[in-house]
Amino acid sequence: MIQKAFNLTEFVLEGLAETRELQVFLCILLLIFYVIILPGNILIIVTILKDPQLGAPMFFFLASLALMDICYSCVTPPKMIINLFSGCQTISYKGCMIQVFLIHFLGASEIYLLISMAIDRYVAICHPLHYVTVITKPVCWILVMASWAGGFTHSIIQIILIFPLPFCGPNKLDNYFCDVTQIIRLACTNTYSLEFAMFINSGLTTAGCFVLLLISYGALLIKVRTGVSQGKTKASSTCITHIIIVFIMFGPAIYLYCHPFRDFPFDKMVGFLHTVIFPLMNPMIYTLRNKEVKVAMWRLLKNCNI
Repeated sequence: MIQKAFNLTEFVLEGLAETRELQVFLCILLLIFYVIILPGNILIIVTILKDPQLGAPMFFFLASLALMDICYSCVTPPKMIINLFSGCQTISYKGCMIQVFLIHFLGASEIYLLISMAIDRYVAICHPLHYVTVITKPVCWILVMASWAGGFTHSIIQIILIFPLPFCGPNKLDNYFCDVTQIIRLACTNTYSLEFAMFINSGLTTAGCFVLLLISYGALLIKVRTGVSQGKTKASSTCITHIIIVFIMFGPAIYLYCHPFRDFPFDKMVGFLHTVIFPLMNPMIYTLRNKEVKVAMWRLLKNCNI
């Protein structure tokens, strides 16, 4: 399909799999996954909000993470499911830009939230006597709002850079959702400078935050293991949980945005894990490794006679 730049109104999404049968199978798995995991994440948020014993900043950040992950995992699957069952594989130009904005807005916000959680753990472990006076409720809100603001800034930069691109050739995206790595390839202009800017804004920034978080949590883990405090087992478990989430969140993002903007064999699968599966798993991992949240959750369910 050949269209002039000013007449481009839609893109064609080729989907997650080549055959319709496989796409139907993946969608059914996705729906089952949502039915099980999505309510679990909502339950985490409700439990933290309802239980006064979970008033510590760490749980406030966990509820914020669960909310971000729910929003993030709901950006691309609805359109994929609608296209599959309607037989239509298109997405409007505006819809495509909205997908790009939301993916990078929520993804970057979560990265900055993980940095906020690392700050929280640093103060708790390295300056425990000042923790209550430093990480107050207003400070928690400021850190969360700063995370959202940082994500918005990152995403709006992406949109500003790709919005003026001219499209005058094929409009097929070899994926099930819109992303900058796909859109830039279809532009009928030299995009070398733009790809470099995107690499810095997405790839290099993500990789830098990943290394920074690993170093900080590694240092905290060493400090906890060599310390003599009574709560070092719990602190160590918390640090390990954060490290697991850092790998889950940053690994696929680094793979997608740090290699050249060309097709690679595992791009679709990594993108699927990054935008759908892993976000829903993050809060669950925190919950399964946190006894206080599990106890509070069972208490809430019993009070509701579930």
